[in-house]
Amino acid sequence: FMKRFIVVILLVLGWNTASSQNKSTSANGSKTERPKLVVGIVVDQMRWDFLYRFYNLYSPKGGIRRMLDNGYSCENTFTPYAPTITAPGHATAYTGSVPAIHGITGNAWWDSQLNRSVYCVEDNTVKTVGNTSTAGEMSPRNMLTTTITDELRMSSNFKSKVVAVAIKDRGAILPAGHSANAAYWYDASKGNFITSTYYMNDLPEWVKNFNDRKVVDSLYELNWNLALKTKTYNEYATDDVKPYEGKPFGQDATGFPYNLAKFIGKDYSKISSTPHGNSLIFEMAKAALQNEQLGKSGATDFLAVSLSSPDYVGHSFGPNSWETLDTYIRLDESLGKFFDHLDATVGKGQYISFFTADHGVAHVPGFLKENKLPGGTFDDVLVMREMNTILKQKFGREGLIVSMYNYQVHLNNRIIDSLKLDRYGITTLITNYLQKQESVARVFEIQNLSVTTINSKQREMLANGYYPSRGGDIQIILKPGYIDGGPTGTTHGLWNPYDSHIPLVWYGWNIKPGKLHRETYMTDIAPTLAAMLQIQMPNGTVGTVIQEVVK
Repeated sequence: FMKRFIVVILLVLGWNTASSQNKSTSANGSKTERPKLVVGIVVDQMRWDFLYRFYNLYSPKGGIRRMLDNGYSCENTFTPYAPTITAPGHATAYTGSVPAIHGITGNAWWDSQLNRSVYCVEDNTVKTVGNTSTAGEMSPRNMLTTTITDELRMSSNFKSKVVAVAIKDRGAILPAGHSANAAYWYDASKGNFITSTYYMNDLPEWVKNFNDRKVVDSLYELNWNLALKTKTYNEYATDDVKPYEGKPFGQDATGFPYNLAKFIGKDYSKISSTPHGNSLIFEMAKAALQNEQLGKSGATDFLAVSLSSPDYVGHSFGPNSWETLDTYIRLDESLGKFFDHLDATVGKGQYISFFTADHGVAHVPGFLKENKLPGGTFDDVLVMREMNTILKQKFGREGLIVSMYNYQVHLNNRIIDSLKLDRYGITTLITNYLQKQESVARVFEIQNLSVTTINSKQREMLANGYYPSRGGDIQIILKPGYIDGGPTGTTHGLWNPYDSHIPLVWYGWNIKPGKLHRETYMTDIAPTLAAMLQIQMPNGTVGTVIQEVVK
């Protein structure tokens, strides 16, 4: 009897320890409940309508359908700034702030103080870890505010672990924040995951072992075939092969099935333009969960996952292609398996996940023209060249325009000021030239934003996207349906709903099923998480708590 009594006591004590491992005790002895793990999932380039356009094709066991059926979806979530591109999207989702405050104004920008182009996460004070290339000379130092992951780390006296994984460096580094334990991104030159000395001096053994597995080669062996019957693709998307689609796998690869096996051991970059890139990231995420023991630290840990492949697929083929449809069918399946893994390892209901996107995407202009819809292209490289030629003829100096990053004209102000050139004449010439372009709706000097007669939503988004030393001098607004691009593929970056309307679905710990149709914003993600975790929101936050999610 005594032995059985002792066993029972030990079991009870063990249960109490396990059940309280994610509770912190306040001064009055009350307990603060938190999930074991937060999983942030950002899809690089996902329009909100993909949730429902393909809903009937998603599996009830898949991840997207599971979240929509059992989670809480904020149906009208927007990015509250422009340009709507990858780096600002990831930074904004995790800081609760906007580029005007967190400073990540684009994937790259012209820095007027440094007088050169700057990549969003470049850092020449650190070195690559895991390779001899420069692909790891990156860090979050260009981001000026804290992230929700930073605040989580500080709230637990740095006991909470934060790990981020992505194909793109910026997709891992910016969500990880400044104080992360690790951020890993994909180096296509070797087909390996790398990091930088900002985080560590050597890759952990588990990352080395993961790289040694050459998962990419195994995925290449699968090739890329259709996941569903051909007739389904005809019902949901345009024909398999269109002249306005890109050819990322070579000029001879004109449609399904795509032969990827030919890239084994030769070209590790092509995986990014296939749904297998998502599979690669989920495998890396599972390895991080296991080896870093995320969700088992006793504090709330954070795993940030960025899925870059939909962006590569979308840029090449567009939102109405067979390739995009197939990518999302496979993403649904991979995400479902990932949730199954989380249920088995962390515990069902023991983690919370948010699912969103950094931006949407425009229709391919060729698709619009084919269907008698307005749209077209704007070639910023050609336009910049022509304007500089005209400016040289009139003002006698070359290179008066140094950049056209992020739908803005950046002037060579050092030359203009030092030579006392006619700035008003230069800006007038540029605005008059641009306003005559078929694709351009409005052009104006950014310093006149507050008094320019434009829609209030456009004004607010442009103001939120502007940081003085990283912004331009003249703003360009293209007409709806027009993109900055060439004859094939598509892009994003503008204020329009196709670029700014994104999914936001909450799933897991303490989340009740439901939908919200009032307007919410990407900036609301971080403060809502902060409220759930009962921690401080990031220090540049301008978003607000989504009350309906927290209830």
